[in-house]
Amino acid sequence: MGKGRVEAFTDGVVAIIITIMVLELKVPHGEDFSALLPLWPVFFCYVLSFINVGIYWNNLHNMFHTVQRVDGRVLWANMNLLFWLSLMPVTTAFMGENHFAPVPVAVYGFDLALCAVAYNILVIKLRHLHGAETTFARAVGHDEKGKISLALYIAAVLLSFLNQWISVAIYVLVAAIWFA
Repeated sequence: MGKGRVEAFTDGVVAIIITIMVLELKVPHGEDFSALLPLWPVFFCYVLSFINVGIYWNNLHNMFHTVQRVDGRVLWANMNLLFWLSLMPVTTAFMGENHFAPVPVAVYGFDLALCAVAYNILVIKLRHLHGAETTFARAVGHDEKGKISLALYIAAVLLSFLNQWISVAIYVLVAAIWFA
């Protein structure tokens, strides 16, 4: 089957996820910069999550650009990824509203790890459908960034109970890796 519907659906879901995240931002009570200070955890989490969702959207856009068709397995793998991405507004708000407490930081990282697993499943399904010697396979390569990201997310989840700030730094580092 063609890929147009899955691309359009994915774009729509990602747009809704980002919209829900921005709606979580509350207008500060006050008219000077000091009114913004208490909001920094929520805003920081929004920026980090916006970047992460944007990375997935960019990767999905590029990935679907290289394929010619999809099948039911690819559709379900994509739905799996979109499901975990759709939890991003909740885990983002949980971490930000609780000022980076260990459990919310771990939950956020767990969602990121599940997004990474789901993305890897989607890559595997597309590689199976299209073969190893295709534009898609060459574009994805060995997906070193994806594997490194997943390993770092798992480490960050575990570390969040020892020092949640190290975990937050790892989440920022992983996002930065995708710009290299």
